Amino acid sequence: MKIAILGTRGIPAAYSGFETCAQELSIRLAERGHEVTVYCRSHAVAPVGLYYRGVRRVTLPSLQNKYLDTFCHTLLSTLHALPQRYDLLLYMGVGNAPFTLLPRLSGTPTLINVDGLDRARDKWNAFARRYLGLCEWLAGRCATHVITDALGIREYYRARYGLETTYIAYGTDIDPKNEEEEPPFGLKRREYILFVGRLVPENRAHELISAYQRVATDLELIIVGDAPYSESYIASLKSRRNPRIRFLGYVFGEPYRRLLRHCALFVLPTAAGGTHPVLVEAMGAGAAILASDLPANIEALGEAGVVFQRSEDGDDLARQLQRLIADPDSLSTFRYLARSRARAAFSWEAVTARYEELCCRHARNRSAPASGREFERPPP
Repeated sequence: MKIAILGTRGIPAAYSGFETCAQELSIRLAERGHEVTVYCRSHAVAPVGLYYRGVRRVTLPSLQNKYLDTFCHTLLSTLHALPQRYDLLLYMGVGNAPFTLLPRLSGTPTLINVDGLDRARDKWNAFARRYLGLCEWLAGRCATHVITDALGIREYYRARYGLETTYIAYGTDIDPKNEEEEPPFGLKRREYILFVGRLVPENRAHELISAYQRVATDLELIIVGDAPYSESYIASLKSRRNPRIRFLGYVFGEPYRRLLRHCALFVLPTAAGGTHPVLVEAMGAGAAILASDLPANIEALGEAGVVFQRSEDGDDLARQLQRLIADPDSLSTFRYLARSRARAAFSWEAVTARYEELCCRHARNRSAPASGREFERPPP
C-alpha cells in the first residue's frame, strides 16, 4: 500500500509521543513492504534528507503559533497529498478531523487517531476547546474510520456520539536488562525519581514538585521535557529552587531510554488525556511506576504499577511517594510486572500489525498484509 501519515511534527521524533508513534509505525510499515510518507514541519524536524530509515519525508512550512501550527500544516499537507494517489491517509490528532473529508471526496480513504480528549487539556482557551469538541463530532462523519488508543476513550465516543471506533494501543520497545549500564547526565542507578512529559499544566509537574518537597528522601527529582508557548508555566516550575530538582529539557533516543531503565521510580501525575505514550514506554523499560488515577492510566497499568488520587494539594501523591521509596522490594516487583505487561500488551510489532490490518481493510487498493503473518491483537 501507499500510505501517508499527517498531523504530527514529523520524523525523526523530537517532541512527543505522537511523533514517536508516527516514527515507529512508519518504519515498521515500510519494513513490511509498504510505501510510507510522513509529512513534517520545517521548523520542527532535523534536516536528515528525503528518506529516514526507509520512510519518505515531505517537509512543508507552517505557522509557529500555538493555535495555528497544526491546523495550517495539516491543511497544507492535505492539499499536497491529494494528487499523490495514496491508497490511504492516516491523520493524527482529533483537531485534524475536518481535513479528513476532502481526500475522501476525491476517493482516498482516511483514518484518524483522535488521541484521548484533547479539549480537556488546560492549555486551550474556550474557543479552542469548542473547536476540538466540534472535531470530536466531525471525526466520525468526515473520516472513513476512527482509532482510539484507550478503551475508556472508545467508550466515550460510543456513548457520546454513537460512534464505533477501533482500539489500538500505543506501543513500546521492550528494553533488555543491563545491570552494568549507568544512566546519563552523571546520575546513579536507582537514585532518582523521574518525570517525563511536556511541561504544560495538565501534566501536573507542579503537583509532583510540591509533593516531592514534602517527602523525606535523598533521591533526586529529574524533570525531562519542555514545551513551546509555556514559558511562564515553566518559569514558575523552575522558580521553586531546590538543589535536588534538575531540569534536563528534551531528551530523546538512547539517553532517554537509559533514564527510564535506571530510575528508582517513574511518576506520571497527568490530569488529562488517553493512554500516555510515556507511560507505555516506561513499562517497556521496566520502570517502577506511580501514576495518577486517570482512567486511561489505570487501564494501561493494570496490576503493574501504583496509582494515586489526584487532588490540588497532592497529599496522596506525597504519601505514595514516601511509601514506595521506603520499600525497595516492592519497587523491584513492579519493575518486573511492568516489563511483563508491556511485552504482552504493547509491543510495537503487535501495534503495527493492528494498524496494517486496519489499513488493508480500508485502503483504496485493498490487499493482504505484506508480512503474511497472522495479526496479533493487544489484549485489553
